[in-house]
Amino acid sequence: MPAASVLPPEPAPPQVIHSCPNCSHWLSEGTLACPDCQTLTYGQHLSSLAAEAQALERQGQWPEARDRWRSALQWLPEGTSQAQNIHQHIQSIDERLQAEDDKRARWTKRLGPFAPIVFFLLKAKTYFFLILKMKFLLGIFSFFGLYWLLFGWRFALGFTASIFIHEMGHYVAVKRRGLKADLPIFFPGLGAYVRWYSLGVSKPDLAAIALAGPLFGLLTAVACLSVAWFGHSQLFLVLANVGAWINFFNLLPILGLDGAQATYALSRMQRGLIAATCVIFFALTFSGEIGGDHNQWIFLIVGGGMIWRCFTNDEPEAGDTKTFAIFQALVILLGFLLYLTPVGGIR
Repeated sequence: MPAASVLPPEPAPPQVIHSCPNCSHWLSEGTLACPDCQTLTYGQHLSSLAAEAQALERQGQWPEARDRWRSALQWLPEGTSQAQNIHQHIQSIDERLQAEDDKRARWTKRLGPFAPIVFFLLKAKTYFFLILKMKFLLGIFSFFGLYWLLFGWRFALGFTASIFIHEMGHYVAVKRRGLKADLPIFFPGLGAYVRWYSLGVSKPDLAAIALAGPLFGLLTAVACLSVAWFGHSQLFLVLANVGAWINFFNLLPILGLDGAQATYALSRMQRGLIAATCVIFFALTFSGEIGGDHNQWIFLIVGGGMIWRCFTNDEPEAGDTKTFAIFQALVILLGFLLYLTPVGGIR
């Protein structure tokens, strides 16, 4: 597995400031705090260093985090409460690292000549990936087992793989942005989700991560449909239909579904256009039957949800064009897949 993140370069030293950011008092070179209002001269640079140090700590990169905190000290007046707090924090990191070194030394003594091998294997998480991720394995096997009992192992395997690929879309999108994410957690009979940490993520990035799942799901459904056509496989036709339906349902902009997260980046007009597309699909596929094909009703359900979101008070200052284009493309392509694989045609 790739590392959770790449160590970012330390911010470049700021330009010399000669005017207090708060009261505009003139400052001589090297002044770290305004003598008039006590505002820190390089507060913005300090905030950047602190944010990076805290991010490194969350990733467990303690030596690198300590270096960031030490860099911050040179921009703080000695003797201030902020400098004292950072000194104490650096000391706590040193104590933590020393405790880890002591623990390693004890185990090195106990293991003797086998110590290098053991430490290598502990670090090589790739080799122990399946063992260390028992929660993921238990969930996915339980998920597979339930659908095996209900529909047979062939459908269960294809369906579980389809859901897994959908969730890996979220996982990959999170990792690409240098954020921490866990492997998918499966709940038999309910679905699955990827737990990740979205603090400070912009709305367009949140939308991109949310829509990555349906995007991967769309590609999976297209692959299943291709196998169904060229291999004349009824099973893969069913998997294409079910996969397209589930991913379209995930575009519903409510209840924390993928569509709900993505909609935060859309303007009212963009939401209205997506709703109109859903309604058009419903009108084109409506059979006139009260029960009807469930494919046609999902268009109206998602469209209705988007109409409702046109009147909620969560519109951004400006809608994100990229999010709108991806969302609209998913609606059209998944809708077309559902049109190509009607329920009546796969029974």
